Amino acid sequence: MARIVVAEAIAAAGLSALKAAGHEIADLTGKPREELLSALIEADALIVRSQVQVDAALIAAGPELKIIGRAGVGIDNIDAAAAERANIRVVNAPNGNTIAAAEQTFALLLAVARHVPRGDASVRSGAWIRGELKGFELRGKRLGIIGFGRIGQAVAKRAAAFEMDVVASDPVVTAQQAAAFGVKLQTLDQLLAESDIISLHVPALGDVPMIGAVEIAKMKRGAVLLNVARGSLVDEVALAAALASGALGGAGIDVFASEPPAGSPLLTAPHTVLAPHLGAQTVDAQIAVAVEVAEQIVNFFTAPRA
Repeated sequence: MARIVVAEAIAAAGLSALKAAGHEIADLTGKPREELLSALIEADALIVRSQVQVDAALIAAGPELKIIGRAGVGIDNIDAAAAERANIRVVNAPNGNTIAAAEQTFALLLAVARHVPRGDASVRSGAWIRGELKGFELRGKRLGIIGFGRIGQAVAKRAAAFEMDVVASDPVVTAQQAAAFGVKLQTLDQLLAESDIISLHVPALGDVPMIGAVEIAKMKRGAVLLNVARGSLVDEVALAAALASGALGGAGIDVFASEPPAGSPLLTAPHTVLAPHLGAQTVDAQIAVAVEVAEQIVNFFTAPRA
């Protein structure tokens, strides 16, 4: 039996899978860091989502730690190098929120295209500004997907139903793989220059944003940018300036460089729809990622190890 510290809330189905395998659960959800550090002293495993930062100090506090699981895509909040030095395995749940993230991408796109937030506000206020809210159809528009992994592919499938022309840029995907989804591969510069809508679906890439002033200058005037991936991918100052000047026609943003995004220029930028990191916030996705990470931890402690 392993002692598993759960530092952030995960769906009950994931906890049930761990308990059914005979493991002990220590629920530290919402507890201060000091209590988490203390709980890790005797822990064999740690589960987090996205808010708890598993840095080198946190890892060092768990001398018995053997595995760290993140109930979500990516391991941005885990110091993977420190874990490797301590011979701790790191796992995540790459499949569970694919559909939720793809659907959130279209929720933001449609909200931008049809001015849904402004329309809602105008009805509630009695202003009824119907004449000001002419949007655009998705049919026939070119959607450029940057990053053609699970989520990018799910977005492409849904774009096909809207009769969109879809292109993608991804250095590890072949033209044949993309063609299976009816998608044409392009270089990043081609995609930026020719797409009406650009959607990001790549992991965090370090300190330099993927989309900054230089990249925005390459985009079609009036293009729309969507980010349901990682906040660090976009230079928020450059994006806000492009929206204010009319260089870009809109943006749907689910993730931010700092969350909550206090002081971000996007909070006052025009033609934006902003969401509080809702890409994986569905009941379905939370169950799926919890079960996925729990099963990996159960398998880790069940399988014989050298």
